[in-house]
Amino acid sequence: MSETIHVSSVAKRYGRVEALRDVSFSLRAGETAALVGHNGAGKTTLIKLMLGLVRPTTGAVSVLGIDVGGGDAAIRRHLGYLPESVAFHGALTGRETLAFYARLKGVASAEAHILFDRVGLAASAVDRPVCTYSKGMRQRLGLAQALLGDPRVLLLDEPTSGLDPALRRHFYDLLGELRAKGASVLLSSHALDELEGRTDRVLIINRGVKIADGTLDDLRRIARLPTRIRVRLADGASSHEWTGGPGTWRQPAAATFEAEVEPERKVEVLAAIMAARDGVADVSVFEPTLDDLYAHFLTAEGA
Repeated sequence: MSETIHVSSVAKRYGRVEALRDVSFSLRAGETAALVGHNGAGKTTLIKLMLGLVRPTTGAVSVLGIDVGGGDAAIRRHLGYLPESVAFHGALTGRETLAFYARLKGVASAEAHILFDRVGLAASAVDRPVCTYSKGMRQRLGLAQALLGDPRVLLLDEPTSGLDPALRRHFYDLLGELRAKGASVLLSSHALDELEGRTDRVLIINRGVKIADGTLDDLRRIARLPTRIRVRLADGASSHEWTGGPGTWRQPAAATFEAEVEPERKVEVLAAIMAARDGVADVSVFEPTLDDLYAHFLTAEGA
């Protein structure tokens, strides 16, 4: 896969404030990466650098092989951007708003109007002034403008804010379609639970520094957080010899046992449980979530 974004040893300072420090990463065609960090961690500054809205103090940022600091307007035609706070002119209708952005991007208006259906903006709302839109409707219009021209790179800041669960699923379906066409997506979000299984990589930023970068499996291997195993016994069964194996077993409820097991002992424990499966009604395995990993890396970096 070809590289679409390359960030090399980037730092950004505003006076004495160091918003980013020595950040490097690449994004390839067809790849979706989650950009995770608390407010003020440097995520929005990083996105602005990739858009060419600000210049790095040191380092370089290239999109589609072109230095974004050069102000090449051709790059922006291949970029889709959704800011965290969507703001449109309230007097314009949804149709007029999207037509305006289509002209800026050099996209045919007919192509732009197809996007209303794709983002779930009702036909009855398209010709109403944006000032009458709810937050969710404005967010859908923002998604439509970000998707204009089938961009090769999408930079999305809290894109599902204000969307109901059904539209969130629809949004991620849209991202899947774009990814299949080779688009790269950088997704900044605080909704960590909805990112699991929907991104190829996770980049964690803290106080302007990249502290982790990899797939969920990569981060789990690095963090070595325990796996939680829960066993529910069959009626009339008692605990078995597996409770004396790896992990400290506890009984949170009747006929239910739980233990936290080191990652490398997980298969061993499960094999022992399955060997006594006649007395087992159900087994649940809980891997460390992205929330767990995020908290771990923040704590480790702080230490």
